[in-house]
Amino acid sequence: MLGRKQPEPKTDSSVEISSAKAVHAGATFRLTVSFMLVVIVAFVAVEGWRTWRDYCSAFASARDSVTNLARATAQHAEDAIRQVDVLTAALGERVEGDGLQRINVPRIHKLLVQQSKIMPQLHGLFIYGADGQWIVTDKEVTPEPANNADRDYFQYHRTHNDRNVRIGEVIRSRSTDDLIIPISRRINNPDGSFAGVLLGTIKVSYFVGYYGDFKIDDKGALVLAMRSGTILVRRPFIASVVGKSLAKSEIFKRYLPTSNEGVAEVKAVIDDTERLYGYRALTTYPLVVEAGLSRESITAPWRRDLLKTGFVLVFLIAVLAVFGLIVLSQLRQRMVMERELRLAHQAMRSMALTDSLTGLGNRRRLDSALLDEIRLAKRRGSSLSLIMLDVDYFKRYNDKYGHTGGDDCLSAVGGAIQQAVKRPGDLAVRYGGEEFTVLLPNTDSAGAKQVAQDILEAIRSLNIEHSEHPLGKVTASAGITTSQPSIEEVTPATLLKSADAQLYSAKQRGRNLWCSAEESAR
Repeated sequence: MLGRKQPEPKTDSSVEISSAKAVHAGATFRLTVSFMLVVIVAFVAVEGWRTWRDYCSAFASARDSVTNLARATAQHAEDAIRQVDVLTAALGERVEGDGLQRINVPRIHKLLVQQSKIMPQLHGLFIYGADGQWIVTDKEVTPEPANNADRDYFQYHRTHNDRNVRIGEVIRSRSTDDLIIPISRRINNPDGSFAGVLLGTIKVSYFVGYYGDFKIDDKGALVLAMRSGTILVRRPFIASVVGKSLAKSEIFKRYLPTSNEGVAEVKAVIDDTERLYGYRALTTYPLVVEAGLSRESITAPWRRDLLKTGFVLVFLIAVLAVFGLIVLSQLRQRMVMERELRLAHQAMRSMALTDSLTGLGNRRRLDSALLDEIRLAKRRGSSLSLIMLDVDYFKRYNDKYGHTGGDDCLSAVGGAIQQAVKRPGDLAVRYGGEEFTVLLPNTDSAGAKQVAQDILEAIRSLNIEHSEHPLGKVTASAGITTSQPSIEEVTPATLLKSADAQLYSAKQRGRNLWCSAEESAR
């Protein structure tokens, strides 16, 4: 990093003498552990990448499958309905031309029977008069009473002048008791008044049989629904599901309003199964098809492969770990006593120089380090930088979340600062209250700005809720100062005063940014 040279470590003669042997043993220990970790990380990274690639590949293949399924079922539905649409349009024109009162019933009946045999999807063809009475049909027997004036499609055409074909919800046939989809259109008298209804019905079983030919998983689903969301046909077929609404499903609420086709992973409202759906709205008719594969079926092969890979990886890591333990056991025994002595010494020193809440250094440690680093920088002719930070609107935070919440916030902020300060020679301390200070030896202005930016971003990334903050989360401001002790008079007080002035400037400029004597940035 520009302007961030590694500072030379300071040594104490007594510590150096007491830990000389431990340093050598510790270096060997760390080298061995590092090698083991590198190998393990390499294993995990390679297998993790391969596993992720396979996972993505499984879903990519599933997306292609549901897209093709949706396209095929949409085309099938459109073709089936278009044939009935064209047929009823031609019949309607003929009936209106001849006049419904002068219709040749035997001849039209024969024609309807002939057309029904040609089109496998047809359940029946019917012509009703203005009063709903059956005038002619392809059926040989007319049920009693033969009146359909109560049907929804009949009432619609009687009250609407719309001449287009209308697709209705699934009903049960009065002639055969089958579930059917009505495809109807209005018949007019020469003066434009209502003369009756021409109806073609498609068997629900026709779509059920077609959908049954697709090889999808047991929890997969194929759906034909009206644009309003009402289900016409569904695989797996359950009669009680027909007529239910998908209007509140994610596809109808979120996706169809913006795109007539696509792929979405959602939970089904009918059976709560998570599926990857391909959906497609028909171009000519107000219908929608959905083709879904369950998430379980997509990920099952991947999970099996993941389990096998996991067993192999665990075995390799276990072998490596056993080997490493054997190599390290001797080193560990030699280091135990020396480590205990060092830990005892460090614990006592840490208690005196460490802030108990954040685990960072305290004011006493900073005062001591400042004098040492100023002398060292002056002797070496190097730069010395200091960053002072303050948590934005912290009093509001304490008032809102209490002192316990404030302590938790400061602890998290301290951890973020420590994580962003990477060099061993750098020093992060809690200066007091919500203020923190970072001392950066052998660091010029550019390097200090980069460290300040990293710290502020680390604090933002904590995403700690702060409802009293304009941004809604905890942020901090920073002031930066950089000096050259070898060419200017520098004291701890002047460094702190300069950094504090820049911190004040950062707060004046809106907070959540850093300021230096040269420039400011968020």
